[in-house]
Amino acid sequence: MTATQTTTDARIHPVRSFAPRHPTLCAAVFCLLSFTGFWIAQRAAHVSMVDLLVYRAEGWTVRNATDLYDMRATQHNLPNTYPPFAALVFTPLTVMGTGFLRTFGTAVNLALMVALAHLSLRLTGLPRRLPRPAAVLALAAVAVWCEPVWTTLRYGQINLLVTVAVLWDLTRRAGHRWAGVGTGIAAGIKLTPGLFVVFLGLAGLVLGVRRLRAGEPFRTSLWNDHLRRAAVATAAFGWTVGISALALPHDSRRFWTEVLFATDRPGDVEGAGNQNLRGALARVLHTPDPGAWWLATAALVGCVGLTTAVIAQLADDTRLPNARAWAAVTCALTALMISPISWSHHWVWAVPMVLLLALEAARRRTGAWTAWTVVTGLLFCSFMVWYAPHSQKTRVELHQTPPQMLLTGIYPLIALTFLTVATTLTLRTLSRPASTPEMPARHSARELRPASR
Repeated sequence: MTATQTTTDARIHPVRSFAPRHPTLCAAVFCLLSFTGFWIAQRAAHVSMVDLLVYRAEGWTVRNATDLYDMRATQHNLPNTYPPFAALVFTPLTVMGTGFLRTFGTAVNLALMVALAHLSLRLTGLPRRLPRPAAVLALAAVAVWCEPVWTTLRYGQINLLVTVAVLWDLTRRAGHRWAGVGTGIAAGIKLTPGLFVVFLGLAGLVLGVRRLRAGEPFRTSLWNDHLRRAAVATAAFGWTVGISALALPHDSRRFWTEVLFATDRPGDVEGAGNQNLRGALARVLHTPDPGAWWLATAALVGCVGLTTAVIAQLADDTRLPNARAWAAVTCALTALMISPISWSHHWVWAVPMVLLLALEAARRRTGAWTAWTVVTGLLFCSFMVWYAPHSQKTRVELHQTPPQMLLTGIYPLIALTFLTVATTLTLRTLSRPASTPEMPARHSARELRPASR
């Protein structure tokens, strides 16, 4: 082919020559347009970012040395429900005016959305043919419109920050001395990530017992990477508790002895936004206190979920592809399901979950997996949980019809489906011997390292 022919072809097909060469630029433009549209839509909806204002009020309470858990903020008279360490973290917000605070909160959360996309891809892995920056920006541009992320930014919540901290830990290379710090600090701000510490500790104990049975030395068997991460996370969490006790002794004592056990303090249990076992059972049973039904169901789901996560964490990728991703998402969904309160905006774990399903569907290439992935993604973007009548004043959720219960129980149903499939896949690994896949000649050893390096 002559130079003239090449030039002519490029002129005739400018798009075909541009798209493969500049995927990151295309993804960046797409992400910028999506985020701009999202920002405009949020402002057009007159979002109050009320939770961000509560965070600032907590910071003011610390600065004024008044009772942190007697505080009520905004016109909605909202209380503080987080550990006292969170109020210390929120203190810098007190120097910002309301308008700037909302702009700052939105900008930070959009940046965290990109970080969540990056860490989700690092957790699940990415086909070599796709450039990482382009995939991150494209995923962030799409995922920002799902209901959990939209509602997180609408209220100015910290869910993205907490999830990014946990994922940052889980995707760090084995042996990293600081792996676990993010999870421990996240648990000090919001207790739910604490289940990841339990999960890592159990995985470490099981691995240690396996190594002892294989004849390895006691010290190297038990002091494995999983247990070390759990120990670091526990130490980081203890540090948050200690700092809070020194700075806010009265508030710390009150939280750990009183507020922690007031599970209805954040809001009505049966509220449509409470997307977990307790909320779903409250709506199904038409009672604000499902009591023993919730305890029994939460215990069952918790045990099955943790067991599944541990088995997946210790499985190798030859028996369960993306084993670490299955373990992390399973643990996250288990924590959301058994928590007394899991508002819909807590479900930002939908992003790595749907991504994992998409990669699994692409690997399996079956209609069932593809349909499940598409339906799950659409349900998280449907805002279906808000279709049924909901009101905090009249508590209409206590009188829902079966179709309304289905609408307001969609996230727990998605989670139960995922946990059922995850449990089935992981149990199969127990009877499937590990095998060493053949290394393609064109791949180097570096390319085959885990994506979490």
